[in-house]
Amino acid sequence: MTKLSWTLLASALIAGASHAAPVLLISIDGLRPGDVFDADQRGLKIPNLRTFVAQGSTATGVLGVLPTVTYPSHTTLITGVSPAKHGIVSNTTFDPSNINQGGWYWYASDIKVPTLWEVAHAKGLVTANVHWPVSVEAKGVDYNLPQLWRTGHPDDDKLNHALATPGLMDRLEAKLGKYAPGINEDIEGDETRGKFAVQLITDLKPGFATVYLTALDHNQHVFGPDTLQAHAALERIDTVVGKLIAAELGVHPDAVIAIVSDHGFSKTTTEINLHAAFAAAGLLKVDIAALKITEWDAVPWLSGGSVAVVLKHPDDAALVKKVGDLLANLKANPDMHIADIIGHEEIIKRGGNPQASFYVGLALDAMAGFKGSVSSPSSYKGMHGHFPENAALRSVFMIKGRSIPGHHSLGEIDMRAIAPTLAKVMGTRLVEAEKPPLF
Repeated sequence: MTKLSWTLLASALIAGASHAAPVLLISIDGLRPGDVFDADQRGLKIPNLRTFVAQGSTATGVLGVLPTVTYPSHTTLITGVSPAKHGIVSNTTFDPSNINQGGWYWYASDIKVPTLWEVAHAKGLVTANVHWPVSVEAKGVDYNLPQLWRTGHPDDDKLNHALATPGLMDRLEAKLGKYAPGINEDIEGDETRGKFAVQLITDLKPGFATVYLTALDHNQHVFGPDTLQAHAALERIDTVVGKLIAAELGVHPDAVIAIVSDHGFSKTTTEINLHAAFAAAGLLKVDIAALKITEWDAVPWLSGGSVAVVLKHPDDAALVKKVGDLLANLKANPDMHIADIIGHEEIIKRGGNPQASFYVGLALDAMAGFKGSVSSPSSYKGMHGHFPENAALRSVFMIKGRSIPGHHSLGEIDMRAIAPTLAKVMGTRLVEAEKPPLF
């Protein structure tokens, strides 16, 4: 971005800064910049998202965090810091023995720094959330419908009610019918959550609200990016977005609305099972039937298109060398689809998982898995989680409102700059953010 562009943006935003604006933050999981900018070429009818290009300011791409998966990314989007600092270092918690039954980082108590919800609440704004990742018992959220699931059993519905703000779910369901279970990632689930978000905004008029939509990500995993199924989901999400915008502007005509995503996507053909390679090297023992590790000196911690490697004794030089040599040999084999390997010092430098002694970045056509042989056809047709430097993993930031310049390009930005920017729009700040606001 040129110095003149920054100056123009700063002037426009500072002019509106005397009046702090309400903010609606909408996340569309897996949305790529090209889906919006090249919508016509891709045959996508997304008029509500396209209005941000004409009426607002848009990033050409957002450089994400390590790893480029949903929960670390969404926590960066709400805090302005890297996973190493905010503490949500993967989607799933570290659990080699699988005693947590595939549990994710659902609980906001794991976030180690202040969030946008907290600083907005401290400023006196009413805050609300619908389905944002890592939001169970989130501090500073006045009206919360958090994201969590277990099995899809009807008891999950009871869990939703128990974890939501007391009385909120009953109040909304009395008007709208049943809420969508957390395990439901279909477009119908997004449409239901969108309907609940519209009602919540209309009734409670929050000064800061977050809404998370997941069906695009789900369809890109199952069918692949740039497929008819993925495009159909995004077009229906666009309708949900239009209703959310209308509701927000109906209660706050001066609102600023931001659209974000957590990562891009790549097409996958190959699944790499580092557990099998580590077992063959004597670094772990695995119970395939139970999908758990029974013994380990070094264990892979999967994150989609990348793998964190955790050592039981990270200060054991001999073990570090043994694992490093194994990974180097695997990388030399083209069938392993390993694009890059970084060590602990570089992981820390990039703000990644501090528990990892190594991080393995797979090629864009590969994903990490736990089943089968060392290399096999992939179980998903689309994946993310690869190292963020890959252009295919760029995500989205678009923002519009009375104080936001229209038809304005921000160029490529760092994901950590988004939360402090939104904090400033609301007239507050995130003191621990690792990047300054965009203006």
